[in-house]
Amino acid sequence: MQGALTRYRIIAWIVGVVLIVLVAVGMPLKYAGDNDSVVATVGPFHGFLYMVYLAASYDLSRRARWPLGRMLLVMLAGTIPFLSFWAERTVTRKWAAQPMDTPPAMAK
Repeated sequence: MQGALTRYRIIAWIVGVVLIVLVAVGMPLKYAGDNDSVVATVGPFHGFLYMVYLAASYDLSRRARWPLGRMLLVMLAGTIPFLSFWAERTVTRKWAAQPMDTPPAMAK
């Protein structure tokens, strides 16, 4: 279970950073500077990493027995800049606050 959390945390940070590069660097260059090289390079890379993020989120949610709504919200966090960092922090805090023998969704 700890391995699933670690995988999720790593990919959440990577997806968050790549999305910020895409939005903060690539989009202004494309629309203000007529240079779409960053978007053409980073966009597909972010798409691939987002698929990995979805798989890691799904794996963690099934192991932690999250309700469907929580799983979907965490999965969507990879599409909004900075939100993947917040989601990762929230998931990690909730995980750390639970007793070691109880999955997070089952604890009171």
